[in-house]
Amino acid sequence: MPPVQPNMQANMHAETSMQRAEATLKAKANKKSSFIKTVVIVMLSLVALTFIGLFIWVLIEYNDISDDVNGKITLAVAAATAEQQEKDEKEFAEREKNPYLEFAGPADYGELSFKYPRTWSVYVEKDARNGGEFKAYLNPIQVDPISNENINALRVTIRTESFESVVDEYQRIIDWGYSNLSVETITVGGVVANKYSGTIPNSELNGYIIIFKIRDKAAILQTDSVLFEEDFNRLLETVHFNA
Repeated sequence: MPPVQPNMQANMHAETSMQRAEATLKAKANKKSSFIKTVVIVMLSLVALTFIGLFIWVLIEYNDISDDVNGKITLAVAAATAEQQEKDEKEFAEREKNPYLEFAGPADYGELSFKYPRTWSVYVEKDARNGGEFKAYLNPIQVDPISNENINALRVTIRTESFESVVDEYQRIIDWGYSNLSVETITVGGVVANKYSGTIPNSELNGYIIIFKIRDKAAILQTDSVLFEEDFNRLLETVHFNA
């Protein structure tokens, strides 16, 4: 084998160095490429996780909003149904009151009369056939036991005292602080009447009292509760008697 010339050795050494350098550069390039790929994968993973998180959050928010909206819709429907049912029941109750019946008091006491719902019952406690007071009670379905605690829609009393003396009696009740009644003047059956609003004397009932004059006597119409105000006012418009 012929001896290797010095130039040839130098060339071989240079070629080897270049190969090593290329390999080193290639390794660095591969390493850099791997690092970039890793960074890209990590970033894509983070983006994906972010989007997944956002999707889950949006889904949860949507479900919460949907549940809230559905809940509000359910409540609104229930409220509307209850309101309509209440309205229907009230209209039915009003229809059932017709035709109105006529109440007739004793002829000797001016024949006090008025219209009242046919769904109300009437109980005459004192008919004044032998003189004295006339007392009657009216209430839906049945008259409750007469007391200062039980509510009845209407109490009718014709007292043998004069209108003036009965009015003075109620004024003393107000002046002495036994009741928080307030008084105003109205017209009932074509005559001047006193209307008292507030706590019924000797009770805890809150209603209205009307006092007016029939001949030499005092008529009292009383409702024990403001719940009957509408019926009471309608009834007052139909009051008639012989003065």
